[in-house]
Amino acid sequence: MTTSDNTDNTAEPTGVAARNWAEASADPQYRAAVVDLLGALAYGELAAFERLAEDAKLAPTLIDKAELAKMASAEFHHFEQLRDRLSEIGAEPTEAMQPFVAALDGFHKQTAPSDWLEGLVKAYVGDSIASDFYREVAARLDSDTRGLVLAVLDDTGHASFAVEKVRAAIDADPRVGGRLALWARRLMGEALSQSQRVVADRDALSTMLVGGVADGFDLAEVGRMFSRITEAHTKRMAALGLAA
Repeated sequence: MTTSDNTDNTAEPTGVAARNWAEASADPQYRAAVVDLLGALAYGELAAFERLAEDAKLAPTLIDKAELAKMASAEFHHFEQLRDRLSEIGAEPTEAMQPFVAALDGFHKQTAPSDWLEGLVKAYVGDSIASDFYREVAARLDSDTRGLVLAVLDDTGHASFAVEKVRAAIDADPRVGGRLALWARRLMGEALSQSQRVVADRDALSTMLVGGVADGFDLAEVGRMFSRITEAHTKRMAALGLAA
């Protein structure tokens, strides 16, 4: 990696981040943290597939329906990659995902969109917050696991699609903006709470975040991490034409 002023994302990796899976997984606590992380991600991708397929039913045009179906297919492919990786490292995928089912299902139940536009905002805002969280964690992972995590977090095209459709709706009826801004703020709060609950409930993951497995990652850095996630959310709201 090259270095720059932004040392958080471009500094030369050290500790666990400088090792590959074969080296890093010798630590059983680290291995448990990775199984948890991949399990959470895998269920998240499976849930995203289901949600996008459901949202496609609300699409106002056939073109929009087809776009969402294509995105849902990409999410399912990400799920397959994570499921296969869990099997490769000797973990049973269903068991790895199970601890995260209740939290993720609860989040989606509490934030069920009432219409097409709310569904787009949820996918763009809610999924992006989760992706930001996992990218922050990925910086502290071994090189093999980091590569997989970053690959499955690739944008499936939903970002530009959501921005285009939401901004067009606001242009057509400015009153829509206020309603969607309130909705996005609610999503932000629920998504951050869910991320914090997931970490708190899993000892290996929480240890990774506060400096056990992941070298140099302390409680103060956890606070800075959530500040960066909040800042990125504010920028996405601006892209949508919504007040943060």
